[in-house]
Amino acid sequence: MVSAHMSSIVKSAGYSDKVIDQTGYTNMLFSGPLPWYLEHAVLDFLVHCILKIVQTVFCSDVLQVGYHISDEAIKPEGQLFQESTNLPEETDDKTDPSENNVESLDETEGKRENYRTDGENAEVEDKSQEHSNVVDTEPDQPVTEESSETVEDDTNIVFPEKKVCDYAKGRWIVDNRRPLYSGLKCKQWLSEMWTCRLTQRPDFGYEAYRWQPKDCDMPEFERSAFLERMQDKTIAFVGDSLGRQQFQSLMCMATGGEEADIQDVGLEYGLTAPNGAARPDGWAFRFSETNTTILYYWSSCLCDLVPLNPEDPQSQVAMHLDRPPSFLKRFLHQFDVLILNTGHHWNRGKVNANRWVMYIDGKPNQDRMLAMIGNAKNFTIHSITRWIDSQLQYHPRLKAFFRTISPRHFFNGEWNTGGSCENTTPMARGSEVNQNESSDQVIAGAVRGTRVSLLDITALSQLRDEGHISRYSIKASSGIQDCLHWCLPGIPDAWNEILAAQI
Repeated sequence: MVSAHMSSIVKSAGYSDKVIDQTGYTNMLFSGPLPWYLEHAVLDFLVHCILKIVQTVFCSDVLQVGYHISDEAIKPEGQLFQESTNLPEETDDKTDPSENNVESLDETEGKRENYRTDGENAEVEDKSQEHSNVVDTEPDQPVTEESSETVEDDTNIVFPEKKVCDYAKGRWIVDNRRPLYSGLKCKQWLSEMWTCRLTQRPDFGYEAYRWQPKDCDMPEFERSAFLERMQDKTIAFVGDSLGRQQFQSLMCMATGGEEADIQDVGLEYGLTAPNGAARPDGWAFRFSETNTTILYYWSSCLCDLVPLNPEDPQSQVAMHLDRPPSFLKRFLHQFDVLILNTGHHWNRGKVNANRWVMYIDGKPNQDRMLAMIGNAKNFTIHSITRWIDSQLQYHPRLKAFFRTISPRHFFNGEWNTGGSCENTTPMARGSEVNQNESSDQVIAGAVRGTRVSLLDITALSQLRDEGHISRYSIKASSGIQDCLHWCLPGIPDAWNEILAAQI
């Protein structure tokens, strides 16, 4: 009875026979060639029918079930993702030596078996500009939403396709409610060198814009609502000086530059200035009313740094590329939101000046390919992403983000060879981003397939060269401009608006 019933099902499905081979696998002889992409669906179909037959004598309703073929089922085998390596070289402060040569690395799958290089002296300055698919439009032109797409299954039932907002695609528009805080009133949280209202800069038009995603509405940032959402939670920024700028920006956004009951809780996280240090390794502040903690920890390379001789201030420092910063291992369980960034110290000048020595598996690195700065950087980015992803199962409340690189805008030279960013006209390079891929394919590739989210700010920031500190830095040396860091209030505020929307 079962056999006869199965035969009718098979024939009604378009098959001429059913054969069970000696290995126990089910093979179907189709009336025509069986499309390769339906193999999984057919097998699922047969299993479903067998279960129905066991439960009931008749399973006529089985054939009415529609099937969804997953993307993996129709993905051609052997199709590999080619990771772009055209990223801008990064440098941080203006007094340390720097170089503009970085190397490339394919997406790392193991520890270091699959990396390669295009040469240690590959010139990639300002390559991120080539990634930005910029449309030169009026910045205050209204944004229209695209209509929702629909998906039709085999039962002719039409379902609306749920769209996921791509916050990296959109445009800068004029908003008279900007900035979100006063640079003068927020001096408590802002570094003097980044508070452009305290400098001789005469123009502040860059403050009057907000980022509008293309296909969705980003919620307006409202500080009391944000703190209420973050009640009893801890937000941690871990990275270089651009991460510190984002941290200071969020402190100002959360206070509005106004007085607030905030406690310094740096001691809870070991954030104190070591003997002889100009500043601590980070800061942590808690909003008393909502018990919300916002902190920043300095880790410019996102790997564990251990002095080889702790007693010697000039000792070389082991740079463990395959280990996360000890701060993260110690305090990760206390975080609810984590934002990572790196990039601006990955150049030979910084490595040498900091006396960093690369280590792998607890030993000095002997791999010449991995010793190339670009390869070491990419290896570390993939390494810490995998580690964070492995920890999320133990910390289910934690939301982790990896922010993409913040672009530099040195024109007609480098930071130490007369490079400048004199433009003061907002959106002189265009106001819109339409590209589908991130301009930072190293970080985008590292988080792909993990539970670490991408905070993609590279292309939208690439349009805002007028927002840098430029020659107005308080501590700038003659002939040197800061075309890396941003004025605050400024572009990092938009990064935090996107962050708040993604949380």
